[in-house]
Amino acid sequence: MASAGAAGTEQIVTIGGRRLRVTNLEKVVYPETGTTKGEIIDYYARIAPVLLPAVSGRPVTRKRWVDGVGTAEEPGAVFFAKQLEPGAPSWLPRLPIEHSGGPKEYPLIEEVAALVWCAQVASIELHVPQWRFGPGGERRHPDRLVLDLDPGPGADLAQCAEVARIARGILDGMGLDLVPVTSGSKGIHLYAALDGGQTSDQVSAVAHELARAIEADHPDLAVSSMAKAVRAGKVFIDWSQNNAKKTTIAPYSLRGRPQPWVAAPRTWEELDDPALRQLSFTEVLDRVADGIDPFHALAPTEEDRLDAYRAKRDAARTPEPVPDARARGRSSRADEAREEPTTSGGERRFVIQEHHARRLHFDLRIEDAGVLVSWAVPKGVPPTAERNHLAVMTEPHPIEYLTFAGTIPAGEYGAGEMSVWDTGTVRLEKWRDDEVIGTFTGRPGGPLGVARLALIRTSGAGEKSSWLLHRMVDRSARTEKPRPPARRASAAPSRSGAAAPVPEGDEPPAPMLAEHGTPGTARRLGTPSWVEVKWDGIRALGTWTGSGRGEDGRFRLHARSGIDITDRYPELTADGAPRFAVADAVVDGEIVALDASGRPSFARLQARMHLTRGREIEREAVRTPVRYHLFDLLRLDGHDVTRLPLRDRRELLEGIVEGTDDAIVLPPVFDDLDAALEASDRLRLEGVVVKDAASAYLPGTRSSRWLKIKHTRTQEAVIVGIRPGKGARSGTIGSLLLAVPAPDTESGLRYIGRVGTGFNDRTLRDLQQRLEPLRIPRRAVDGVPVADAGDAVWLSPDLVGEVEFANWTPDGSVRHARWRGLRPDKSPSQVRVES
Repeated sequence: MASAGAAGTEQIVTIGGRRLRVTNLEKVVYPETGTTKGEIIDYYARIAPVLLPAVSGRPVTRKRWVDGVGTAEEPGAVFFAKQLEPGAPSWLPRLPIEHSGGPKEYPLIEEVAALVWCAQVASIELHVPQWRFGPGGERRHPDRLVLDLDPGPGADLAQCAEVARIARGILDGMGLDLVPVTSGSKGIHLYAALDGGQTSDQVSAVAHELARAIEADHPDLAVSSMAKAVRAGKVFIDWSQNNAKKTTIAPYSLRGRPQPWVAAPRTWEELDDPALRQLSFTEVLDRVADGIDPFHALAPTEEDRLDAYRAKRDAARTPEPVPDARARGRSSRADEAREEPTTSGGERRFVIQEHHARRLHFDLRIEDAGVLVSWAVPKGVPPTAERNHLAVMTEPHPIEYLTFAGTIPAGEYGAGEMSVWDTGTVRLEKWRDDEVIGTFTGRPGGPLGVARLALIRTSGAGEKSSWLLHRMVDRSARTEKPRPPARRASAAPSRSGAAAPVPEGDEPPAPMLAEHGTPGTARRLGTPSWVEVKWDGIRALGTWTGSGRGEDGRFRLHARSGIDITDRYPELTADGAPRFAVADAVVDGEIVALDASGRPSFARLQARMHLTRGREIEREAVRTPVRYHLFDLLRLDGHDVTRLPLRDRRELLEGIVEGTDDAIVLPPVFDDLDAALEASDRLRLEGVVVKDAASAYLPGTRSSRWLKIKHTRTQEAVIVGIRPGKGARSGTIGSLLLAVPAPDTESGLRYIGRVGTGFNDRTLRDLQQRLEPLRIPRRAVDGVPVADAGDAVWLSPDLVGEVEFANWTPDGSVRHARWRGLRPDKSPSQVRVES
């Protein structure tokens, strides 16, 4: 990566195949030295080869200084970031850690692009525990011991170095080699490699006894007590950072001090220097460039990648190969993304095995550094690009498995018949932790032939993570359904469904709508199913006008009601985003905000969808970023494609989305309705949408060829009144009175009940401001019970909201309603009663 420290307010950089937007590169982060954000990004990109091994596999807690670190007299505001924020790149791996308030997902920093992203969002300090995650996401025993030597008032770095030498003498006798790290703050950290045989509690106990022993022998120099009152003039030996719940600044991380110092690994000869001091980031870069990396001795070697495989098999009972030799992977993850991994000849071996275990499935295995990285694929390789199949990562298998076929005995792991379905070589284009793409060539006459396949991780990490297996279109060989040339005149659309030109500058049409359905009605659409996730956001049509080369263009967004909402979502539309490499296009999708668990949250989106002032939008976009999940294409290069079958529109959509900004997402399509429903329910998503793959796009039409199946019932409704709050809600809204259109009534509206839960303080304040101007003297709805109408404040029926509810009462009211939010994208006339 070239230096990102150049002037300018924004750049798009590509690092290891990842596209990242970096902004405000000239912003001064360290006022005392004038160090800029661009220099920080450049540091983390250049230090990655030695920093990444020190944090690999460890959950990272970040300290962020959004407005800079400030000065010694006026330090900048800082906050800890444990939970990975919803706006983080989807490719960034994350794993949960249980807390008292529930699980939090922590990022794993495994590649250069992840470090640059941290620097971009002002995560200056990176803190990690002394343990790593295992391949199944489990917490392992610590592989490092750490002692934090912290000088108390009146003590200095030279005293820390003296205590470090004493600790070294003791640990040398225990067979542990220490590596010193000047912390970048005041003291010194001491690290020793462990074999992983002790728990964090056991390591902490050893460290505590060591600290006590040093204190007992040198009471005037060191102290092991946590009490600050006894630290004056002494070095506090903090042994507690070996606790599994605690973290330490990562070696080579910058510090948020007035000076841009670094937690810098040092040699013992340097600790003998009376002029020992902390090092700046430029000095550390120079050291590393000269080959000085004392922490290299502690860089973790990869675990035996066949440990999990062996643990599941008894070599005396199964004919499967169970080698004794250790198969080791690469020694660190400091390499960037491995875009073009090759063995001799630029190819690797693969095998696909047909496995008749408890149920038939297929196993895809690809050679990687001495083992076979493996996935179980229940339905095998998709026969066409129109279908994606689920794949689940399993444990790595030995290379000898390339040719294995036979019967695994009953009672053994994977019992059943296994045969080789096809085998051959694969020329890889990408090999990353979340994406594998390559051209697979099977044996002559075999069932696979030549296929360009992609494996894309959708959830989890390591063993049992979920992936999609996709057969990619060979564009070089495609002769049918070519993309129509830009702006070529042609005849009007024919009954055959051919694409026809569309006048430029037209506003996008109303979107096609889905009817409510059930799994039973959805199965009648045809086999196999075409299932998409229902994303619980707001529908938006996007209109792109560009150069055709993926450079800057203009992208406008319109809500379902036709309102232009372009300026409300600058991360989707500003500065030439999303850079589609076509002359023009109209796409359909859902604007989505994710919650702390990575699930779509309509409640979080409420904070964005009503804002119209530029400064408010910019501020909220940082707190509540959004993504645009695409699922259809209406126009491409001047041609109407709505009459093409959905499967063909999807193929064209995949072509224009490739290489766009991270905020533009093309979610996967599933072909198993039951599995999709089960997965969406387990992940607490809203539901799914089942579509006929042959369906045309019918603008403004609610079609039975698209069916939405929800796990919870929701209803849009017109807000017609307020019941004032009481008790803790005194002076604000107690509940909202709701109605739906009813043409057969005098008022044109029918009352369906009230909702008084699901609000937070911010929502109540916002609703109060929006509803106050709508007060009217008389109610505009029929059928309100006396109990609800008694103290009601009536409103002009102009605003639409949405509730979730248990069921309908016999008299047509919603039972156990809970507020979800306003629907500014809907008008009262568009509200329908959901069955």
